[in-house]
Amino acid sequence: MRTRAAVAFLVLMMAGCATVPPPASRSWEQRRSALQALDDFHLRGRVAVAAGAGGFNATLRWTQRGAGARVDLAAPLGVGAAHIEQQGEEIVVTTSRGTRLAGAEASAAIEREFGFQPPFASLRYWLLGTADPARPAEERLDGEQRLAHLAQDGWSIDYAEYQTTAGQWLPRRLTLRRESVRVRLLVQQWRLR
Repeated sequence: MRTRAAVAFLVLMMAGCATVPPPASRSWEQRRSALQALDDFHLRGRVAVAAGAGGFNATLRWTQRGAGARVDLAAPLGVGAAHIEQQGEEIVVTTSRGTRLAGAEASAAIEREFGFQPPFASLRYWLLGTADPARPAEERLDGEQRLAHLAQDGWSIDYAEYQTTAGQWLPRRLTLRRESVRVRLLVQQWRLR
């Protein structure tokens, strides 16, 4: 009886150690359509921004619901934080002091703090590893039919590493560049709904 229990335990342990197979291969056109249709997701990670002579590092939480996004940034040791809500062209920023800014005032605060204006409407697609379908783009794929490089709206995006979540290849490491701006992103966790 003990032998059976030991064998059953060993089988269960080995099953728990099995690696998750990569998502089934699909053409880029199929993958791109599926990724562009994702409009309910959450990611958690870290971001490093260099803009001109300035820059910052922060933890990042991005929640996308339809055309709206909630973005939370927090600097190490709680030094600074920002909560950004974006719905279409509307942007609302809440600072770590609780000050709420909207419209042009919010855009000016983002430009002042970040050193550039993030392209929030397109960024939701770039984070998923696809182009914004509303704008022309140049794409280069890797051997797994995933985006390796994207050029869109003056931005250059390189995808260095992917991970699997809910049967999808999603970016783990990506770098965005435009003129003197460089944004490096490490996604630690994806959640698709």
